[in-house]
Amino acid sequence: MPKLPQVSGPQVIKLLESLGYTRLRQRGSHVALRKVTPLGEHNITVPMHKVVAKGTLNDIITKVSLWNNTTKEELFKQLQ
Repeated sequence: MPKLPQVSGPQVIKLLESLGYTRLRQRGSHVALRKVTPLGEHNITVPMHKVVAKGTLNDIITKVSLWNNTTKEELFKQLQ
């Protein structure tokens, strides 16, 4: 697996919106997004931090790759 890039919350949200996720709400520094997939509804929360923690980013990308039937590496390429 490639080294995790340092990205901000808005960059992660931009990626998710390009995959078809829509913003539901923002509470404090966290944004909730949702996408309806063939597997069902996928809800995910992204922190609006300057730099998203590596563990948090890895967890978000892992879940998004499973729900969208794509690889983590492809998602990391789109983030850069």
